[in-house]
Amino acid sequence: MLLLAIDTSGKNGSIALARAGEPTAEGSNFELIEIVPLVGGTFSAQLIPQVAELLSSNGFMKTAIGAFVVASGPGSFTGLRVGLAAAKALAEVLGKPIATVSLLEVCAFISGLQGKVMAALEAGRGEIYVGEYEIPAKPGQAPREQILSKDLFLIHARGWAVVTPDPTIAEAAAAAGLSVTILASISAAAVARLGWRKIQSGETVTPEQLEANYIRRTDAEMLEKSKS
Repeated sequence: MLLLAIDTSGKNGSIALARAGEPTAEGSNFELIEIVPLVGGTFSAQLIPQVAELLSSNGFMKTAIGAFVVASGPGSFTGLRVGLAAAKALAEVLGKPIATVSLLEVCAFISGLQGKVMAALEAGRGEIYVGEYEIPAKPGQAPREQILSKDLFLIHARGWAVVTPDPTIAEAAAAAGLSVTILASISAAAVARLGWRKIQSGETVTPEQLEANYIRRTDAEMLEKSKS
């Protein structure tokens, strides 16, 4: 199956093309074909032309795509909307499923750790996006994702293995005596790998069901709540 993965959650993003199939005796049958970086600030202008160029340069038509994987958050409100809108439009036209991936879950996934794993991402405003994962997951157990102040995060993370691609968070966690693993920057390639796992287990959505995972409310929503 040909997968197209999109990550427009941060200042910079990327798209990836991958070929995946059922696991073989040798292991996972996943091949990253190509990854293309996207420069932040102009996602809306770049995304569709870059997708078209990525497919064309590798000899594929858009009808060859078997499924889409998209980073649904947390991250930039504007960036996420661009990526989700593109995935929704393409999947709707082609009639293909979409796997949504939390970037916090990607952090836990690529860390390769077992047990109580806490993923952390910079949220701005002195806050941190936090995801709590038990690996392997217990039946019926859903991960918890939330936003915490830096101080609350350092308290809450005691007893967890912290994983993050952010050097500042890693430094603060290490200074607080926490177990911390620094990850490489998250890309659409990692998004595609986790997305393929979700596709295999049937965790997909239709274009109509596609939603962002902001975790933090928008400024407009917070203003509206303050008025109520």
